[in-house]
Amino acid sequence: MVQNVKKISENRYRETFGRHYEEFKVGDIYEHRPGRTITKTDNTWFTLLTMNTHPMHFDDEYAKGSEFGKCIVCSPFTVALMVGMSVTDVSQKAIANLGWDEIKLTYPLFEGDTLIAESEVLEKRESKSRPGAGIVTVKTTGFNQDGKMVGHFVRRMLIAKIGHSVEDKVNY
Repeated sequence: MVQNVKKISENRYRETFGRHYEEFKVGDIYEHRPGRTITKTDNTWFTLLTMNTHPMHFDDEYAKGSEFGKCIVCSPFTVALMVGMSVTDVSQKAIANLGWDEIKLTYPLFEGDTLIAESEVLEKRESKSRPGAGIVTVKTTGFNQDGKMVGHFVRRMLIAKIGHSVEDKVNY
């Protein structure tokens, strides 16, 4: 997480987060912390809020008969958490998400597991249509508390250049 401090006035400072386009370097890896321990309530609420009716996510008795013997965390929740964990490092100054590719879920998460994530900068290029921005591509990977990879995805974002982010333009 990149945290900078912006002086607002005498004896007054405001914290800022994220990176401008120029601050990304291909090959850099950002470790996203803190991690997130997933509770039964988290998993059940997310599953039911998104109308996912598969009982593997909220019915303990049903899940006992599965190969895992217990409920698994809803996979879109895992992806959503990994995206959320990466925001302050990679997309706090994004103008837009351009898409996610190559989403792979390689190992299940269970209630009580702690998810951590990291993002590697794969590429960056100037935007052809927006002179105040560039396109940054990262690969975000999630791990459980034992270091087992649970999934990964590639994400592309339109990132503001220095002087062009919302916080650069307004007194926010």
